[in-house]
Amino acid sequence: MVTEAELEAVKSHYVVDGRRDCCPGAPTWAAKRTMIGVKAGQVMEVLSADAVTNKGLPAWARKVGHEFLGTLEGPGYSRLFIRRTE
Repeated sequence: MVTEAELEAVKSHYVVDGRRDCCPGAPTWAAKRTMIGVKAGQVMEVLSADAVTNKGLPAWARKVGHEFLGTLEGPGYSRLFIRRTE
């Protein structure tokens, strides 16, 4: 993972806003669908107020071979960053 300062400077090519999803884990499903359009080397940012996503999304990214860069905490939500590696 990268430092907080490095995450603040990351340019996100795609942003998935799952802050208002009522189903736990819905932001992870949205991220999976969005990742299809992300090119190798690009970064996707996922906004989530769901604790399930904060644990599940990094695990999914690692499992499928993408680079989980880290998480920044916002006011009432988290910003999770994943770089597509393939």
